[in-house]
Amino acid sequence: MTLRDPDIASAIQGLFAERGAAPVEVAVLQPADPFLDIAGEDLRRRIFLTESESGQTLCLRPEFTIPVCLDHIASRAGTPRRYSYLGEVFRQRREGGSEFLQAGIEDIGETDIAEADARSVADAVALLDAVLPGVEFTVTLGDQAVFEAVLAGLGLPRGWQKRLARAFGAPDLLQAALADLGRPANGPSEDPYHPELAATGELVSLTEGLRQAMEAAGLPTAGRTPEEIARRLIEKAELSRVRLPETAFAALKSFLGIRVPLDRAVATLGAFARDAGLSLGKALDLFSARVAAAARHGLPVDRIRYDAAFGRPLDYYTGLVFEIAPPGASRPLVGGGRYDRLLTLLGAPKPIPGVGFSVWLDRIEQLRGGGA
Repeated sequence: MTLRDPDIASAIQGLFAERGAAPVEVAVLQPADPFLDIAGEDLRRRIFLTESESGQTLCLRPEFTIPVCLDHIASRAGTPRRYSYLGEVFRQRREGGSEFLQAGIEDIGETDIAEADARSVADAVALLDAVLPGVEFTVTLGDQAVFEAVLAGLGLPRGWQKRLARAFGAPDLLQAALADLGRPANGPSEDPYHPELAATGELVSLTEGLRQAMEAAGLPTAGRTPEEIARRLIEKAELSRVRLPETAFAALKSFLGIRVPLDRAVATLGAFARDAGLSLGKALDLFSARVAAAARHGLPVDRIRYDAAFGRPLDYYTGLVFEIAPPGASRPLVGGGRYDRLLTLLGAPKPIPGVGFSVWLDRIEQLRGGGA
């Protein structure tokens, strides 16, 4: 698959070279387990699975971040290291085809987190300026770490913190979780699968019951296994017995309603924390340092929007998340974020920080009028 307008690729590759991001090639066929285990439900249900001759479950490359990180680990490359890519990804989509082109930069191993975050957003803005000169964009920024600091500060049990953190970036899931959190404790179960076993926490019995039910219904047990489903159902049953005090629930909803220009975000978050009696600690310190770094990179911090409820539907994000889109557009041109736990989950012997972004090139071509 190639771009109809070769000037797009030329401009992007020129910018990558200027920004010191070395091109990397990763295989189209990838081991499926990292995507099934780490990437999250939104991507998991859209990947194309296949099997090798030896029986290994593989998939067509659905994104570049995980393959680039796996390649970095396998090559034992030093850090910090900046990688760039331009190639095909494959996802099941309702419209626009299932094969499309992405480009992006992965910044791995930079220990100045605020600087790397700001540089990632600046790189993405520069790329769009290079291929879509004169087009106005809206930059929306969220922060997974600030959200998780609020959850911890409110005294939510660990199970609830995990559920809400997983829902960050998926508005429907987040609203459903908040609705559950607001229901009376020990309300009626909505679980159609063995609710009595889920309530007692009998993992072995529930797993076997689910396995039998799935096999009888002809449902595949690959991907999300009966044991994984059983653990989630037990966790859900445990969560149903916990509720927040009204004041804490109101504070959480107040936080999720924060939407301000980035240059006002630190003051707004500080005021929220004082009013709610919370300490956001290192998460707010890093947020403040990132805003300062963004200004040093020439980003218009008065026009970037901070949305406290904004996330992206990939489970590996740990801090900054952002998207860039034309005003009023329903789909972004760029999506990115920080993933400091990802390389360890993929097998790195020690923690390695990372941040990056991807650009949807088919959407850029549409804005350019389809190219030559």
